[in-house]
Formats: sequence, C-alpha cells, structure tokens
Amino acid sequence: MNPSAHTPNVMDFPAFLPARPLAEDAVPWVPLSAGKSFKPLRFLREDRGFVELLRLEPGETIPLHRHTGEVHAFNLEGSRQLCTGEVIGPGGYVYEPAGNADWWKVLGDAPLVVLVVVTGAVEYLGPDGGVTARYTAQTLMKTYHEHCAAHGIEPLDLVD
Repeated sequence: MNPSAHTPNVMDFPAFLPARPLAEDAVPWVPLSAGKSFKPLRFLREDRGFVELLRLEPGETIPLHRHTGEVHAFNLEGSRQLCTGEVIGPGGYVYEPAGNADWWKVLGDAPLVVLVVVTGAVEYLGPDGGVTARYTAQTLMKTYHEHCAAHGIEPLDLVD
C-alpha cells in the first residue's frame, strides 16, 4: 500500500485539537509609541512570551534592550540594521538567544513589519544598564485590552 495514497482524517486521531486561525483584520494594530505598533497574535500562558507582528515607521530606532528568553524575528516588509551593522531585509531571519542585548533601526522609506516570537521578556535598558521598561505577555495583553476598550473593540481571547 502506498502511504501517500491515504490522507488521514483528523477525526481518526483520538486527541484532536483544532487550529485557531486568525483573520488578517481580526486584531487591530496597537500603538506603543508614535512610530511603533504591534498586532498581537498570541499571548503564551504563565507569562512565557508572546507572538506579534511589530510595525515601525521609517527612521525609528529600537533602543538598547535585553531578552530574557529566545527571540525569533522574521522580516516581512522593510529593512532594518542591527547594532552590528548587518542589514536584514524582507525574508531575513534573526535568532536572538536568551540574554542577548542589542539595538537596531529601520532603514529606507518603507515601514518595517516583523513577525516576532518572544519567550520571556524584553527589557529596555538605560545608560547605566538599569531596566527602564519591561514588556511581557501580561503587559502587552493589558495594552491590547486597554486599546480595545478605548476604541469599542471586543478583544479576542489570544491566550494559549
């Protein structure tokens, strides 16, 4: 028998968990500052991290920050330059291990859109190395809910 001749039905499996698709316009862009916004895709339970689309306007800089967990970032649109000088364009991928500290800036005239998977937290650092701001699944979920409330939008359950 040719194994590829039979496509299994998901109902054939004892523990079927359905996918949770999200339409493109199901979640709004939530401003974080004048030139920075995010579209939450998933908040991981127990504050383990989050998945988001991050959008930055041309010329924006992400200041020095540290990651307490791993980060996977895939450029969808636009380009950015890492503090190491490397330029990441559309289709480029960056892996950042836990403990990584860096900064980067948007290049060109087009907005930057990056799919970001963050485990742990993102800590922004001041000149003395102290933490000036901390973004976690909980803080971003609160920001998302506040934005929805202010604009009469019913927030989706994005927790997994």
